[in-house]
Amino acid sequence: MAKKLPIVAIVGRANVGKSSLFNAILDRREAIVAREAGTTRDSIMAKAAYRGQNFWLVDTAGIKDAEDDFEFTIQEQIQQAADSAEVIWVVIEADVPITEEDRRVAKMALKTRKPVFLVVNKWDKAPKAEITDFQRLGIKPIILTSTTQTKGIEGLLDELTAHIPKATLADDDETISVALLGRPNVGKSALFNSLAKKQQAIVADRAGTTRDVNRATVRYQGKTIELMDTAGIRRSGHIKKGVERFSVIRSLAAIEQSDICLLLMDANELNVALDQKIAGMIKEAGKGLVLVVSKWDSAEKDAYTRDTIAPQIANNYEFVPWAPLILTSSVTGQNVTKLFDLILEIATARETQVKTTELNRWLRDVSDKHPPAGLKNRTPKLNYIVQEKESPTNFKVYGAHTKFLHWSYKRYMDRKLREQFGFAGTPLRFWFFEKHETHKHGTKPEKV
Repeated sequence: MAKKLPIVAIVGRANVGKSSLFNAILDRREAIVAREAGTTRDSIMAKAAYRGQNFWLVDTAGIKDAEDDFEFTIQEQIQQAADSAEVIWVVIEADVPITEEDRRVAKMALKTRKPVFLVVNKWDKAPKAEITDFQRLGIKPIILTSTTQTKGIEGLLDELTAHIPKATLADDDETISVALLGRPNVGKSALFNSLAKKQQAIVADRAGTTRDVNRATVRYQGKTIELMDTAGIRRSGHIKKGVERFSVIRSLAAIEQSDICLLLMDANELNVALDQKIAGMIKEAGKGLVLVVSKWDSAEKDAYTRDTIAPQIANNYEFVPWAPLILTSSVTGQNVTKLFDLILEIATARETQVKTTELNRWLRDVSDKHPPAGLKNRTPKLNYIVQEKESPTNFKVYGAHTKFLHWSYKRYMDRKLREQFGFAGTPLRFWFFEKHETHKHGTKPEKV
């Protein structure tokens, strides 16, 4: 980032339309919107832009009395979001008389001494409401909006840009995006907090706490790393309609948005088929992968456990033999920093460029030492290989009778290429072409 972008926090009591406002400004479905109070649990951040002005937009959970420790954590997080913001939007409903909770929110916001806007949402439902009723909260300016009809949004943003410092976000291809994935309650949020060094996600001993994708940006050894904490992915038959389904969709989308995925597995519950399925999804998406055993501090173990668990996991994940394995504990901090080292190593591997002459020398050596088998008069022959510049983990191989190449030989090529040139922690893809065909005009190539 060229400059620190200003932060705009959206606060208010539950179900007044904060997430709808958040989505209307981003023009995409980022926060969960549902007709039930308390849908947003975590503080959700996203970059937004309006007329050349860039800023962070933070959607928070609804403010209400903290009935237990879990609820208190949410309320504390709202306060932190407001404290760190340059501008605070207090959202209320036009068609509902001002409540005691609205007054509490207004008082909290004004106490920060930051610029505060009063956003009166759902104006379409109460067009005859008097502005004087809302002035009692003591907040100026007052902006009338209707997120369902997208009215008043531009006026709100015009007012905002007059109150925040000019800042632009420089395009930074160097940022490494890392997604934390896994089943519910395997410790993703705890690890996210350890990596981010702040209490951004809510951690609780119950499944399904994180519903949205949370983001944090950190610097490590001169590199910028964006962390994405996701909701847990459940087995298909256990996915509820509505809110939880949105969470799963966004978790899958996080794989596509990331460069590298950390797949967390509970040390007390290994060898789960769903974990293996997630690993397969990450491989298919062509993303870097680290197998992370979490909660290692709580696992029953002896002096030999560490030596026996690695081969067991390797056997269960033999389809991703290139993925490194690491045992972690967010409670003790064990190997948390090493994760950053692995992330940088994999990010470097994913950008490895090999000279075409070296690649073809490797191909000749590999095929000479172990020629591919085939059918009578249909023996595959590999003539030439090139690496895609835009996607360095993709390789185009030209030859004859390539469709008869056995899958085991493709795995052999994968292993030998890694031995020669690296590519740790990331899947490789081989595209095979007949030598008389081209990618544009020939038969569709086969992918590995």
